[in-house]
Amino acid sequence: MSSSKNAPVFWMNGRLATGLSQVSNDPSCLADGGFWALSTTFEGDFQAFKFDHVIEASFPTSPWQKIEGQWSSSLNESQYVTYVKKVQEHIAQGWVYQVNACREISIHVDVEDLRGLFSKILEGNPAPWASYLEAPGINIASASPELFLKRDGGRIRTSPIKGTAPAGTVDFGVKDKAENVMIVDLMRNDLGQICKSGSVTVPRLLSTESHPGLVHLVSDIEGELKDEITWTEIFNRLSPPGSISGAPKSSAVSVIKDNEGKRGPYCGALGWVQGDKCELSVAIRIFYKDDKLRFGTGAGITWASVAEDEWEETQLKARRLVSLAGGQL
Repeated sequence: MSSSKNAPVFWMNGRLATGLSQVSNDPSCLADGGFWALSTTFEGDFQAFKFDHVIEASFPTSPWQKIEGQWSSSLNESQYVTYVKKVQEHIAQGWVYQVNACREISIHVDVEDLRGLFSKILEGNPAPWASYLEAPGINIASASPELFLKRDGGRIRTSPIKGTAPAGTVDFGVKDKAENVMIVDLMRNDLGQICKSGSVTVPRLLSTESHPGLVHLVSDIEGELKDEITWTEIFNRLSPPGSISGAPKSSAVSVIKDNEGKRGPYCGALGWVQGDKCELSVAIRIFYKDDKLRFGTGAGITWASVAEDEWEETQLKARRLVSLAGGQL
């Protein structure tokens, strides 16, 4: 790690990248074969950071002073319940089948960066796609459990999560299973636009995965990319991720736009690309810092949803991570 305290850095799954040499807002930059860390927003903004030094290393830990005070939510419980019922009206009208309804909690902090918080996450809430990005204008500490896209040459895989329950839950209900299958269909369709005809398969459907404090329902969709496909086309076709928008995607996105503020990096993609390889997570369970410390939390809404239960799911998803950061939910 550079000796400078605030030198840009990226870490994911044992890859530590330093030596920032280039910044780009154009996905075509990824064609140069270099190592790029990237963050996209839910709304489609793209930011990539080229790092020249990449080594296998643990994340360099830093201390974290717990936050004091109350987190404020963009929607309180009754507003969120109203939002859920609005989504169900759209479902009744046949406009959508499922919408991922989110809210943002935020708190003022006086910290230079989130390295200490990410150190706490790695220790107290290890996640398969945990990652850290700190570069000019961006600082994200992620505990993402969800793979958006893994690429190795022409093979790609996405592993949407739909269905969340407290740790120890053995069987998911009909609502969670139906929701997962809807998103699998959506992602099969998305992958079908960039993959060779007939190559898209679902090798894993409705698998239960344990995560700290939670269990999730996860499926895998795989495919073989069309020849000559570009990163620009891949991002255009797959963004935003289906699991955090809804089905059909375009209708769900318009419902979200009408009921939420900007999500920003929350629910975008976060990870790295190098040549024809990538590991990109869905940027959920992330803390990011601008003028405040922000954390998004949401739930998938279907016709079978009980609005108050969905609010509790958003609390469940936030509770463990907020307990690491500090402050009251």
